[in-house]
Amino acid sequence: MLSLSFLFKIIVLIANKLAVGGQAVMEGVMMRSANSFAIACRIPSGQLVIKEQRWKSIWNKYKFLRLPFLRGTVILVETLYNGLHSLTFSANMQIRYSEDEDEQEEELTKGGAALAIILSLTFAIGLFVALPHLLTSLFGLNTDTVRFHLVDGVIKLAILLLYLFAIGLLPDVKRVFMYHGAEHKSIFAYEAGEELTVENARKQSRFHPRCGTSFLFLVIGISIILFSLLLQFPLVDNKLLDNLAKVFIKIPLMLPVAGIAYELIKFSGKHSNNPLLKPIIWPGLLLQRLTTREPDDKMLETGLASLKMALWRENNLEADSFEKEVIFDSLHDIPAKPSSNPPTKDDKGSETATALV
Repeated sequence: MLSLSFLFKIIVLIANKLAVGGQAVMEGVMMRSANSFAIACRIPSGQLVIKEQRWKSIWNKYKFLRLPFLRGTVILVETLYNGLHSLTFSANMQIRYSEDEDEQEEELTKGGAALAIILSLTFAIGLFVALPHLLTSLFGLNTDTVRFHLVDGVIKLAILLLYLFAIGLLPDVKRVFMYHGAEHKSIFAYEAGEELTVENARKQSRFHPRCGTSFLFLVIGISIILFSLLLQFPLVDNKLLDNLAKVFIKIPLMLPVAGIAYELIKFSGKHSNNPLLKPIIWPGLLLQRLTTREPDDKMLETGLASLKMALWRENNLEADSFEKEVIFDSLHDIPAKPSSNPPTKDDKGSETATALV
């Protein structure tokens, strides 16, 4: 679950609107804007606990990383970092403010969270890279053919669908998927230029064309093409060793695959009404029926709270970050005024970024 959720995020410029994207976490939502990283969680008391800090992308320092196909890899790495931080924070907030004194748990440390992420990524690589390759090889197909990689991709997609369906049956994951829907609805309300209220967010769609679920679908499709082109020759004479070598090579090749998928989702996000791009957008919207649920009003309020804090930063670039979490009783208590204009070019930490939402 953790490894998939990491793929579920980071941001696109829309018209004159600021770049905003996000991620569902445990009982909360993380939002990223060009200069902000904000997390809002609903704690057991019913209050909102929020942490916000100034965000600076690595490509502020290394401008060449903004180049097409390189920026997708940067976004992926930063998403992993943000996901680790967000999930650790949200989990710890539920522990720290638990009202059940008989079931107090120890909070996650950075080392413990990092270990959990490493295990999750290892599991994901095994499930979505190694297992499909192994199952395809059992059909007796030659790894040097396009047919092999096509069957491999179909199996990979089938495993992904079964995985998302299965984890969606778990009560805790179902709530994360509801917060995922709240994140989409909050961003849709902002992109529509409406006031950030629960009423305005409630009427929005929970299916967003730039969702990370669409990114996953594109990754599978692009990997079929790229692997067919690059792995059409045997690497070693031994068939078993050749299969193992190609499995290991596929892992680093996922970086350029992610870079290409990023450019496609960025382009399709800017031209979502173009009928020629519907085949790229439509499958991802269908997959979101598995990864999103209709949120309740409390979840919408949480998503909007995170979004308002991210937008607040854009009007207060020099303000201090929240070194510790701050508790608010409701959305109305959050001192955030959305910015209607993008920051100056020097402040646009994510001016070329599309973040998955």
